Amino acid sequence: MTERDNKIVVTGLAAISSAGVGTDPIREALRDGMSRLQPVPEEVLGGGHFWGQVRGFKVSDYMPPLKARKFDRCSQFAVVAAGMALKDAGIELGRMDRARIGILLGCGFGGITNSEEFLRGYFTKGVDGLIPMLFPNTVSNAPASNASIEYGLKGPNVTLVQRFCSAESALLMACRFLEEDRADVMLTGGVDELNSTMMRGFSAVGQLRSYARGFTEGAGLLVLEKGAYARQRGASIRGSLGDIRSIGRLVKGAEEEGLSRLLGTTQDLSLLSLSGVAAGMETVLKRFPSTPRLETGRILGYSLAMGGLSMAALLLSLLSGQRAVHLAASPEGPYYAVEFNGGPSV
Repeated sequence: MTERDNKIVVTGLAAISSAGVGTDPIREALRDGMSRLQPVPEEVLGGGHFWGQVRGFKVSDYMPPLKARKFDRCSQFAVVAAGMALKDAGIELGRMDRARIGILLGCGFGGITNSEEFLRGYFTKGVDGLIPMLFPNTVSNAPASNASIEYGLKGPNVTLVQRFCSAESALLMACRFLEEDRADVMLTGGVDELNSTMMRGFSAVGQLRSYARGFTEGAGLLVLEKGAYARQRGASIRGSLGDIRSIGRLVKGAEEEGLSRLLGTTQDLSLLSLSGVAAGMETVLKRFPSTPRLETGRILGYSLAMGGLSMAALLLSLLSGQRAVHLAASPEGPYYAVEFNGGPSV
């Protein structure tokens, strides 16, 4: 089997963001470069702050209201985005072995709205105030689990929470499942939600001027497959993955060695994607002084799972034959560098 056949490829994308529902709103946002963040209502924080709530998302457009009531907002994003990604990849579930299709998501605050409601009932009314129906959606793995149940996906199902690198951690493990032949298709990326209580919490701990500035919500999903499998079923290939490198920390006094390990021999890039706090890493940016940069956080907002939307935006921007690196960082680590190649010709 050739290297081309073994290469992991991307066959589908889905996005729900502060720009809107679908990939077209992101294309437009990248084209005009204008921020899609909106002012936080004064009754929430007193004014002067911005957030990236998803506008135009009506869950009733995608599922019956009674079903939607069973899902927390983050799960609604995940279920809808998963359906969009599968459709974009041309996957006909009825003709495929669903035990070979998995989902692996990064998530930060998934289910926090239901957690708030669940705990409020307890603190205000005691045990009698608890609502059992809310409990399954109070955990971060609820979005991936609800999506897998909705579409009958019986392959690997994992959720990772790793600060601003949650989606990249999920991507790495999803690739590993494909390489170990534990699945033929993996949905991966990131999903998160945002509400007023979160913003008040960020304010209380002094984060609104730093890492929680311009926080956002939404979902960015990629459909991954082995090249041979994708071509066998006649899938359209959007791009492929190269090396994925990660380090835990940049140790003081050995930063250059750490960066060399993280970035490898990367050169001749058409685009550098920056996620998390990577845009503030001057030591990294100095290595690519003339490479065009894609920073979705400035346009769509920031979240712990923002890497999913950032990688989707990168693939939407990458032309056939071009090479790019997606760089993600959390304030205290880890750091990820993911190589992407554009188009089906790679």
